[in-house]
Amino acid sequence: MPNRSDVARRIEALRAEIREHDHRYYVLDAPVISDAQYDQLMRELQELEAQHPELVTPDSPTQRVGAPPSEAFRRVPHRVPMLSLANVFNEEEAESWYRGIVRRLEEDELLREGEAIPLYCEPKFDGLAVELVYQDGLFVEGSTRGDGEVGEEVTANLRTVRSVPLRLAIEAPGRVEVRGEIVMHKEDFEALNEQRRIENEKRKQEGRPLLDEFANPRNAAAGSLRQPDPRVTASRPVVFYAYEVLGAPEWLDRHSARIEWLRQAGVRISPHRLAASTLDEVFAYWKRMLEARDELPYLIDGIVVKVDDDRMRAALGQVARSPRWAVACKFPPEEEFTTVRDIQVQVGRTGVITPVAILEPVKVGGVTVERATLHNEDELRRKDVRIGDTVVVRRAGDVIPEVVSVVTHARKGTEREFVFPKHCPSCGSEIFREPGKAAWVCQNASCPQQIKERLFHFGSRSAMDIRGLGRVFVDQLVESGLVTDFADLYTLTVQKLLDAKLEGVAQVSAKNLVDQIEASKTRPLHRFYTALGIRMVSETMARELADRFPDVRALYETPPEEIEKIPGFGAVRAKAVCDFFRTEENRRVIDRLLEAGVRPALNTTTAPRVEGSPFAGKTVVLTGDLAAYTREQAKAEIERRGGKVTGSVSGKTDYVVAGAKPGANKMAGAQKHGVPVIDEETFLRMLAEGEEVSE
Repeated sequence: MPNRSDVARRIEALRAEIREHDHRYYVLDAPVISDAQYDQLMRELQELEAQHPELVTPDSPTQRVGAPPSEAFRRVPHRVPMLSLANVFNEEEAESWYRGIVRRLEEDELLREGEAIPLYCEPKFDGLAVELVYQDGLFVEGSTRGDGEVGEEVTANLRTVRSVPLRLAIEAPGRVEVRGEIVMHKEDFEALNEQRRIENEKRKQEGRPLLDEFANPRNAAAGSLRQPDPRVTASRPVVFYAYEVLGAPEWLDRHSARIEWLRQAGVRISPHRLAASTLDEVFAYWKRMLEARDELPYLIDGIVVKVDDDRMRAALGQVARSPRWAVACKFPPEEEFTTVRDIQVQVGRTGVITPVAILEPVKVGGVTVERATLHNEDELRRKDVRIGDTVVVRRAGDVIPEVVSVVTHARKGTEREFVFPKHCPSCGSEIFREPGKAAWVCQNASCPQQIKERLFHFGSRSAMDIRGLGRVFVDQLVESGLVTDFADLYTLTVQKLLDAKLEGVAQVSAKNLVDQIEASKTRPLHRFYTALGIRMVSETMARELADRFPDVRALYETPPEEIEKIPGFGAVRAKAVCDFFRTEENRRVIDRLLEAGVRPALNTTTAPRVEGSPFAGKTVVLTGDLAAYTREQAKAEIERRGGKVTGSVSGKTDYVVAGAKPGANKMAGAQKHGVPVIDEETFLRMLAEGEEVSE
């Protein structure tokens, strides 16, 4: 049990660290830790102060809301403090918050036992909090949140933001304070960074200093608003979304009614909001927004849940830095800060040499990440990633973690540049880089690491789906000499595996693997083409190839002009396919596979095509969950009818098929481009139209 002096020292250390991070985040727009890491520090401090209330001081970060405003801007006191929110990270913590407010409201006789509390849910924007002041309907002053008590005056900059109305659209006498968030939409952020990359190409040629790319939309939005020159803000695509208003008509005694009043006043608000009366509704919304997170146009890091009734809000009051009547329900972070412990290179199945950052383990998106791709040498140099650097790591959805950017202002001078090797780390062969290409390649066909990667890919779920053929098993099969190519897999027997004395392989596991290999002999043809690992041929392209070439040996002599006719292939991909099937070693392995009894089943896409369908020649986007089909099945049915399925809505989209819980971004895109939205019942009816024909 730590003594009181140890606790006091830890409290002071936490306060100093939090103050430094507050200053970096709110004043410098240059954080060096993630929100989740900051929350952990604040939680530890809150817990220690709760255990030792005699050590609480007025200047503790737990008694404040943010950081002091920058001296570069005029200080503006907020008439009502802009409080921060308490955070919860799971349903259990949310239930604890809810029980607490229920107890207080029942004690104040504002809630009868079993009665529901009116709640209001909205996205928790990841941007810069600001306050807009209107006097008699005219915008007169704007400021950042600052420390919650005093902010930075940025009126001139906010006047350049087109989503900030300079005059409210309805009558609003007296003073009205609108609070919300300045954000940058994801596609605008990517376009802004692309502009910087283009500008940097010019600067390289002219020998001028390069511009830093923005690490994320939040930093880009904050940096764009807090500019000494409003013309810079005007040139940046930032957007304002409101989430609170003070000074609305007094008869509006619910938050939801005031938000609607704001909408009528011409102020932008999020369309993704919900009135709720139970925690189950809140939890469903929390889950729904997490699932829709990647499709939203802006970054969010959770949802905000507020008590909707003003009398209840007044009774609940606030603690030192946050209201009791609201809470932030956070998402697992998609980006985190960590340290690069080392940089290594790995050899892929096609011989491409990829630099990889070995990281101090960190949780991103609910998964512990220890490695992140640096893509290629050019990217490594462009981002200037060094061993020992503090970096931002991203893992959105199921993509491979990548290093987004380097926190250059956190460098201490001990970081080391990585020297790219001249030889393959697996076989020692000299590596090559084609002119105009980004990747270095090992061209040794016998390179052990390439063989391992090709085998692992061959047995993967999207290819031959050989369960049990994981990386550890593949490594042992290659290192023992049992397997040197795909065809060797089909010569394996239980006795061979047992005789090789492979670690962790016994009678049962050996039999399971042999059975799985046997079952893979009749996988669909497109999976077989995928498994071969043909350069530039994705799973989608493999389906097209399987449709046109049911006999794999026919590709041995097919000229590139014929392959080029396949939709989506083109000259470069057609050449890659021809090069693969003209290589003697690849033909030898394919022949051995066929001799071993591998007989791929005809593709489902070779089923009779449908003529006269409403989908013929149309471009379709799928969103949400369909009851009758999986996403892949629906895609196959549309393609069988001559349609094309794409991943995003544009002016070229003909239909959006929307199942249950459709993506907000795709639905907004349909509205923006005037694309018809089809429900599942209509979709099934349209699929039934037309006539099957044999080819």
